Amino acid sequence: MEKYIELLKTLIATQSFSKEEENAAAVMRAFLEKEAIPYTTKENNTWAYNKYYSKEKPTILLDSHIDTVRPAKGYTKDPFSPIEAGDILYGLGSNDAGGPLVSLLATFIHFYEREDLPFNLVYAATAEEEISGRRGMEIVLPEIAPITFAIIGEPTKMELAIAEKGLLVLDCYAHGKSGHAAREEGENALYKAIADIEKLRNFEFDKVSEVLGKVKLSVTQIEAGTQHNVVPDNCHFVVDVRTNEHYTNKEAADIIGQVIESEVKPRSVRLNSSGISAHHPFAKLVKKKGINIYGSPTTSDQAIIASLSVKMGPGDSARSHTADEYIHKSEIITGIECYIDLLEDLKL
Repeated sequence: MEKYIELLKTLIATQSFSKEEENAAAVMRAFLEKEAIPYTTKENNTWAYNKYYSKEKPTILLDSHIDTVRPAKGYTKDPFSPIEAGDILYGLGSNDAGGPLVSLLATFIHFYEREDLPFNLVYAATAEEEISGRRGMEIVLPEIAPITFAIIGEPTKMELAIAEKGLLVLDCYAHGKSGHAAREEGENALYKAIADIEKLRNFEFDKVSEVLGKVKLSVTQIEAGTQHNVVPDNCHFVVDVRTNEHYTNKEAADIIGQVIESEVKPRSVRLNSSGISAHHPFAKLVKKKGINIYGSPTTSDQAIIASLSVKMGPGDSARSHTADEYIHKSEIITGIECYIDLLEDLKL
């Protein structure tokens, strides 16, 4: 297990912001070369197949990301120094998602030479997850074999996120007419936007998910006006929407467009809610082993994958994107053991 901890330490010391992952990709490729495992690349993405891959078997994807956010304000430690304090390993990306990344790699290598596997394994270390970019998992999927099932490595305390909410960002525009603020002129677009924001504040989608709960809607940004004495003729506000499995992002955008008067423009509708049924073999196996199952409010590469998928990994999502990010080394070891145990017993 120690070599995987050392790999994570090397990754921490390697700056890998989204769209700047080439050095981290090189670290992953060097590790695979040392393990004598052939791999394929596309831009900053790397993936490998188990040694005895067969087109006749179902394929499981083990994926996590190599990119990180930029360091949060408030770091008291060097974010690029892998600092150990007993069982704790500090460093940017240690928890999100370095721990899951190296744990899935260890799991893949454990099974790599097994001839009797009832399924194929594909390990992928991908880019641009933190920005939901289009040069990561989205360009990898068309290149790899058809996927039957995917395990996305994210920090979930090795609990199973059976589903995750989708992400929909809406740019909304209230239109008015400019005029002098000192006179009764114009149509104040800001007031129109405020009225629409109040509608959204009180609006609820009808369908509630048993796992993911309600669709979550939050107005997060607003801007209007050019100077103090001019009635604004336009007001732009942003709505963050987290959809459940009952609504596609396009459907949610259309519904919101009917609720408010402002013009509604989705930035993208591709990051839909995803997951598996509680009756899926993996979900039933996890439940049998006493592992907690829940619905995740956050979005990952799972949103891009059309096939059935789950999110699971060592670490804690509450530590992600925080100053002095860390993971427990014991969490990684336990994570590897748990992944291996589940795949040993899984029957698709």
